[in-house]
Amino acid sequence: MLVDDIKEFFRTYTGTDFAGLSVGIPHKEAAVRCSDEVHPLAKSIGAVNTIVRRPIDGKLIGYNTDCEASITAIEDALRERRVANGEALRTSPIAGKTFALVGAGGAGRALAFGAKSRGAQAVIFNRIMRAKVLADAVSGEALPYECLKRFCPQEGMILANASAVGMEPNTDQTPVSKETLRAYELVFDAVYTPRNTRLIQEAAEVGAIVVSGVEMFIRQALDQFRLFTGGLGISPPLMSNH
Repeated sequence: MLVDDIKEFFRTYTGTDFAGLSVGIPHKEAAVRCSDEVHPLAKSIGAVNTIVRRPIDGKLIGYNTDCEASITAIEDALRERRVANGEALRTSPIAGKTFALVGAGGAGRALAFGAKSRGAQAVIFNRIMRAKVLADAVSGEALPYECLKRFCPQEGMILANASAVGMEPNTDQTPVSKETLRAYELVFDAVYTPRNTRLIQEAAEVGAIVVSGVEMFIRQALDQFRLFTGGLGISPPLMSNH
């Protein structure tokens, strides 16, 4: 359903004939305020992408399945490369790394909190005030989006695009030049329409590990399915102090 006004949507769809809802761009942050209760992780992130109607009282419970989905997709891709090289991993392969994050919306917030939970440092590129709010929440650094073109990544950094740059119909766009991509160890793109964005294609061409938004989309949907059907649901909150 294409929703223009999420508050009006929830005023209209108040029946009990659905188990829950998936929430997409651009409503993930507003969905927090539309939930009767919010899971601690989703509350920390400030974004809800899954709403479950609790059968016992009909209340709407907000969750975030984007966070673990995106971070585990990145971790697994890094582990695969490390194991292939004969390395033994005792901690998250993200620990100690710098995360260059483009975007500070719902997906960006999920990635930033996930990165922090694994011991990574986020550098967030967005409109500066919005970037600063998120950077302060995850002890990261905020830079204006315009600085991304001049940003010189150090070898081994991770690039994560959580903006709409490169999404259909603007498939010719990319947030970072192909030449700059050479310095990144891994490039993740939350955009999954198209599946192989220009960013993903060019990152693969210069030898970076690439993770498509499709991988995140599938993983978050699996957790949504568990929540909708009364399965185990998502893992406990990543950051217990929130």
